[in-house]
Amino acid sequence: MGIEQGSSQELPLRGKPETSAFGKSMREKFPLDPEWRNLNHGSFGTYPKFIQTKLREYQDASEARPDQFIRYVYPKLLDESRVAVAKILNAPDDTVVFVSNATVGVNTVFRNLTWNDDGKDVVITFSTIYEACAKVADFLADYFGGKISTREIEITYPINDDEILKRFNDTVQAIKAEGKRPRVAVFDVVSSRPGVVFPWEAMVKACKALDIISMVDGAQGIGMVKLDVSAADPDFFVSNCHKWLHVPRGCAVFYVPQRNQHLLPTTLATSHGYEPKLVARKSPLPPSSKSRYVQNFEFVGTLDNSPYLCVKDAIQWRKETFGGEDAVLEYLWDLNKKGSELVAKALGTEYMENSTGTMRNCGMSNVALPVWVGTKGTKGKEGDAVVPAEEADKAFQWILTTMIEDYKTFLSLFIHDGRYWVRISAQVYLDLDDYKWAADMLKKVCERVGKKEYL
Repeated sequence: MGIEQGSSQELPLRGKPETSAFGKSMREKFPLDPEWRNLNHGSFGTYPKFIQTKLREYQDASEARPDQFIRYVYPKLLDESRVAVAKILNAPDDTVVFVSNATVGVNTVFRNLTWNDDGKDVVITFSTIYEACAKVADFLADYFGGKISTREIEITYPINDDEILKRFNDTVQAIKAEGKRPRVAVFDVVSSRPGVVFPWEAMVKACKALDIISMVDGAQGIGMVKLDVSAADPDFFVSNCHKWLHVPRGCAVFYVPQRNQHLLPTTLATSHGYEPKLVARKSPLPPSSKSRYVQNFEFVGTLDNSPYLCVKDAIQWRKETFGGEDAVLEYLWDLNKKGSELVAKALGTEYMENSTGTMRNCGMSNVALPVWVGTKGTKGKEGDAVVPAEEADKAFQWILTTMIEDYKTFLSLFIHDGRYWVRISAQVYLDLDDYKWAADMLKKVCERVGKKEYL
């Protein structure tokens, strides 16, 4: 099957979408097992059957005429996806490219930056950073053997945005007082565990004022929160399209303003876009008038980058099916807030929120389980289960596998402030009935924990 630039399979819905497009009626549009209750969209995402068909279409075209497609057709289709996603981010077209996931984007920045020889450079993170991204800085600190160091800011939720900013500023001043140099700060758009909105725009502003490079890990971002990177103006920004934008795995949009593009001479892995300083080397790819930054990321070895091409199709599908990004966000946020309140009430616990109500302005929420580690906290109730500290990991893994094996679902689980919590993801194919089901399931699991079935 051949694919031409701008080609598009007819979308399943036309005209003004109806409210009924969301919820149960949408579930059959996704390739989910009918027996599986997908309550953890935030970890790996999924995409509709329509996009699955588009993905196969691009792959088939690549196999039908490999050279024609990869060398000449693919770059044009890739540009269409870049333009489409740039509109959602409110970014110039030549500032956005694609990488396979957010972790690759963070790695690309850190592996390209030049570190000072005096050993004073410090990378600042928060205790809620995604572990893989934290390990990027850890690796560099280990690799350079003292050339750079890391500093982690502890956060225990719930906490207000102002307090987060205060702790950041205090940490920066403490680092400077030690005679060191706060160089880069890594922070989220929406943190993973717990799944809460982080004040990333205010953090970018603070970084500018303090002359610190801002590396925004928006892995949880595009498709479930409003983004305006031109207004926020981070130094580097990456966001997974395969989580909330209904794009196949793996695909992330990587935004770098023109002022910083020269700081990234190579991709991971280094490929044809790299321009060496000491020798002149040609590229076997067709000539291009695109910027060095765009060309650099356009071809990074021979890979199946068909998911990148699906970005424009996913955006169009969301527009035709639901009415566009604003309509999707409105549904997700509303379901997220109502659903988390429903589950917390049913469990007799609480949902995670701060006094200003900003933490659930996204597609994920966190609900406490009536299960504690070691001893009950001040919010503990009669009947709550207590898992001895030495059994906490065993119980943790048992809960995860039990949800999968016995209840055919999965919720992201974490321990925060001495108790177990679950993170629940809202999505267009879910409704409040799914949250009611989740509450009932969690009750049963917690009762089984109380009986020590995990031993």
